[in-house]
Amino acid sequence: MGSLSTRERILEAGLKVLFRQGYIGSGIRDVVAEAGIPLGSFTNYFRTKESFVAEVLDRYFANLKTLVSKALNDKSLTPRQRLKRYLEIISGRLQRGKWNRGCLIGDLSLEASLQSKLLRKRLEEIFREWRTPFAQCIAEAQAASEIDSKFEPTDLAEFLLASWEGAILRMKVEGGPAALDRFEKIVFETVFKK
Repeated sequence: MGSLSTRERILEAGLKVLFRQGYIGSGIRDVVAEAGIPLGSFTNYFRTKESFVAEVLDRYFANLKTLVSKALNDKSLTPRQRLKRYLEIISGRLQRGKWNRGCLIGDLSLEASLQSKLLRKRLEEIFREWRTPFAQCIAEAQAASEIDSKFEPTDLAEFLLASWEGAILRMKVEGGPAALDRFEKIVFETVFKK
């Protein structure tokens, strides 16, 4: 297998730097240093930090959508079990990151949404797209009487994602899985109880 192109190296380095230093704390110099390329190479591929971060975010979200699909489209599980499976998959990834690497979508929502209209708009689009498969799975669970039908599936999907992102933020602060475990236990014994 050939080596990564310079553009790919920059994008991969950007993800690492954003997770390590955040949007505000990272600069182009940090990214090119991580990629091991000259500073001038960055501008050959990206016009601004903002457009670069948007592309890193899109790549991150594309990977996340694969994980969502893997969990929520597994028809060997009931819809409610598929929702739990998604949380298990993500928890496993967070554990491999030693509980200090969260979700880029959540991280950028905190930092960049106030700094960049472009990123705020893209994050809004991502959240709308992200909730769709969850709302569909929740609707299936409601139709199968696995989840109460009192609330609209889209509202429940929004609640699930927003609360999960909050639990991930607490996980980073606490340096362990307690917030994720609390979230899963409470949400599946209340909102998503059988």
